[in-house]
Amino acid sequence: MNECYYDKRMDFFYNKTNTDTIDDWTGPKLIVVLCFGTFFCLFIFISNSLVIAAVVKNKRFHFPFYYLLANLAAADFFAGIAYVFLMFNTGPVSKTLTVNRWFLRQGLLDTSLTASLVNLLVIAVERHMSIMRMKIHSNLTKKRVTFLIISIWAIAIFMGAVPTLGWNCLCDITACSSLAPIYSRSYLVFWSVLNLVVFFIMVVVYIRIYMYVQRKTNVLSSHTSGSISRRRTPVKLMKTVMTLLGAFVVCWTPGLVVLLLDGLNCTYCGIQNVKRWFLLLALLNSVMNPIIYSYKDDEMWGTMKRMICCSSEDKSQDRRSSRIPSTVLCRSTDTSGHYIEDGIIQGTICGKGDLGDKGNS
Repeated sequence: MNECYYDKRMDFFYNKTNTDTIDDWTGPKLIVVLCFGTFFCLFIFISNSLVIAAVVKNKRFHFPFYYLLANLAAADFFAGIAYVFLMFNTGPVSKTLTVNRWFLRQGLLDTSLTASLVNLLVIAVERHMSIMRMKIHSNLTKKRVTFLIISIWAIAIFMGAVPTLGWNCLCDITACSSLAPIYSRSYLVFWSVLNLVVFFIMVVVYIRIYMYVQRKTNVLSSHTSGSISRRRTPVKLMKTVMTLLGAFVVCWTPGLVVLLLDGLNCTYCGIQNVKRWFLLLALLNSVMNPIIYSYKDDEMWGTMKRMICCSSEDKSQDRRSSRIPSTVLCRSTDTSGHYIEDGIIQGTICGKGDLGDKGNS
């Protein structure tokens, strides 16, 4: 029967796995790292709070897609909390941690990653349902969206707690990984492969959506006037999510590959030299997302800017924005049926006279 080491501190496991925690990571170097980390985390907290507040404040965002987008911002906010906890429990401090505190540190990171990943997967399904039916928003009710959001966090918390619940190497030191000294290598292989497979599925889904919209747009272009054709572009909401997904994949894939290599016990891959850079890259993803929201959605940026400048009393802008949705679904009398038209050319709905039948969805 194997001996278990629940009462040991982390220095025991780091020494067993020959993991370098950089004992000389002190003084000016530590101060610089903490300063940059603090700045990024503050930006994550403030910017993602603005995104959530914008969705709550602006009634134009009271649709399933934006609720899920706000939940993604909440996942990034949670990631900021996880990074703050990590900052003050890493480096030479790692060796002084108890097993439970180390599990908490890693569990917070795993939970934030899973919450973002599952949320993006749900958004992918929502976009697929909507666009394939030629609608801007899906028919999900608020109750269903609430259930989905609760389910996302339940899955995230469970996945973050799996090592604590037993899939670890506390009773089998020979199975411990190098990057995560009390995680079993088999768990790292499972964790990284699962996430990479989900990445692949989402990329395939969005490629299919993009090809469908492009094909539909090309078919309809030959049946409509030039002015309409020029304004018919892929759905703005879909482009926003594709940008978010692209940033997520780019920021997280290197770290997951490193975890996979560690799980496969690749001793000559030099993973210890790159792990901190890939963790920083993952942190940048939570910084980038709010920037993507505001850059790709003018209405989101306008709402956030008004909140920052305390100018929400600008009633003329509110009246104007309430009349026009950011992405318009127009109906054509052509035999091609419906088409999706990219969003707003300020002050313009589907041009009168261009189409026999027109309307908003």
